[in-house]
Amino acid sequence: MDYKDLANLIFPEAKEISYYEEKYPRRNLKEGAIVTRFAPSPTGFVHIGGLYQSLIAKKLSSQTDGVFFLRIEDTDQKREVENGISGIIHSLKEFDIEPDEGMITETEGKGNYGPYKQSERKEIYQAYAKYLIEQGKAYPCFCTPEEVEQIRAKQEAAKIRPGYYGVWAKCRNNTVEEMAEKIKNGEQYIIRFKSPGREDRKIKHKDVIKGNVEFPENDQDIVIIKADGLPTYHFAHAVDDHLMGTTHVIRGDEWLSSVPLHLQLFHELGFRPPKYAHIAPIMKNDNGNKRKLSKRKDAEAAVSYYEQEGIPAEAVKEYLLNIANSTFENWRRANPEKTMEEFELQLNKMSVSGALFDMVKLLDVGKTVISKFTAEQVYEKALEWAKKYDKELEEMLSNREYSLKIFGIERGNKKPRKDIAKWSDVKDSIIYMYDDKFLNKNQEYPYQVINDKEEINKIITLYIEKYYNENDDKQTWFDKIKELAGELGYAKEVKEFKANPEKYKAHVGDVSTVLRVALTGRTNTPDMYEIMQVLGKDSVISRMRQRGQSLWSTI
Repeated sequence: MDYKDLANLIFPEAKEISYYEEKYPRRNLKEGAIVTRFAPSPTGFVHIGGLYQSLIAKKLSSQTDGVFFLRIEDTDQKREVENGISGIIHSLKEFDIEPDEGMITETEGKGNYGPYKQSERKEIYQAYAKYLIEQGKAYPCFCTPEEVEQIRAKQEAAKIRPGYYGVWAKCRNNTVEEMAEKIKNGEQYIIRFKSPGREDRKIKHKDVIKGNVEFPENDQDIVIIKADGLPTYHFAHAVDDHLMGTTHVIRGDEWLSSVPLHLQLFHELGFRPPKYAHIAPIMKNDNGNKRKLSKRKDAEAAVSYYEQEGIPAEAVKEYLLNIANSTFENWRRANPEKTMEEFELQLNKMSVSGALFDMVKLLDVGKTVISKFTAEQVYEKALEWAKKYDKELEEMLSNREYSLKIFGIERGNKKPRKDIAKWSDVKDSIIYMYDDKFLNKNQEYPYQVINDKEEINKIITLYIEKYYNENDDKQTWFDKIKELAGELGYAKEVKEFKANPEKYKAHVGDVSTVLRVALTGRTNTPDMYEIMQVLGKDSVISRMRQRGQSLWSTI
């Protein structure tokens, strides 16, 4: 009996690998085209690090006219969660990261290199495992989990490297006849890779991001096919990336230590290995210490957090590109009107150490992104978010025409408003524009330089009775506020006040603040003239009068 007979005994139905080599031909792409993938397990929510990887993978493939595909690695079915694949697809869709191929629903895929779900590729893995057994490069292992644990315990007690290798690989040197007899007797087994490596030899490898790295060779006889007939991650990814034509594997640097094993698997299978690019993790400052963003500790680790908070997908992607390449920030400054798709991402310019996640900076990017939206875009996106997460805001936005006027304030000019960083900010940023939310509220008003109640009441009363006209253009409107200021003993120009502060009570800016606070309850708002135009005469007068009356009642 030889290895071929043993392989046929173990996998009698498996096809020749030539069948799959013909079924999945080499991709006909231009030179330099990058084929890469996002290959998550459906075991929980998508981590921001996963989104980061998929954004980089998509960017590289699209800028080289390559292919980006979504492969689901679901061979560890005990950890799988319900609708896990749908959650992954939804997360990518939310951020407009559209795979060219791969899974599009829980059960369906698109593209010519599927199935794109590993649990549906069982026969393919078995064909390649059979091929390795035929070559004497893999073998059935009959050790029980308890025996493997005993080996580990002995190794730990002796303070030597743990694993199934060398003299510890009990089943490695069984004869073909011994293996066949055990199988025929019904003994349970798994398939292990027969590593040709030696731990005392080194391999040199050039990672696309990390540069030159050196490791001991792999000498572990890892499991490649489990007792349930499904492969382990290590084996499946080698077979899949070969057949799917992956040119670059972009993944977290926690996988860097697996490079010797993975390169060895590709070599022993007769495959050309892809290039590996190991991305540094996104870090968080935790009381002065840097640590990885944690699924357990950090809400912002989950991609769903950004949707729930209403942080625009464009802002998250812009921020992640800024983390990916330090050149992006300068590029964006020089090209404020260009789309991020026009930026050329370069793997060799990625940081080898983890970038700190800065929520303040992300929200600042959010403000810039939203400031460039039209009133219609802000309205549609805010309403879409409100329908899911804020019923009060949804009701406020029910009058589309009025909402568009509000969102049109200070928008579309050279210096657009930047008071909204995320859709969950919208309600607070516009609530004062609704009389039913604003009037008859007993709230403390944040008056500043001018805070004497009698003086405030004089300003408000005189403005309504003498100076307010809803038909004034902006210049006339502001000139009248200057006149109002002068009549009551305030400097009409700020520079006049600064030159002779003892001559005036305060200046026109302080008078404007009184009117702004009476009108909105706030000291800081977008353009007051535009606010008054949107509110209309009745609302402006009723707000001013109500404020004046409430002041009189406390004087």
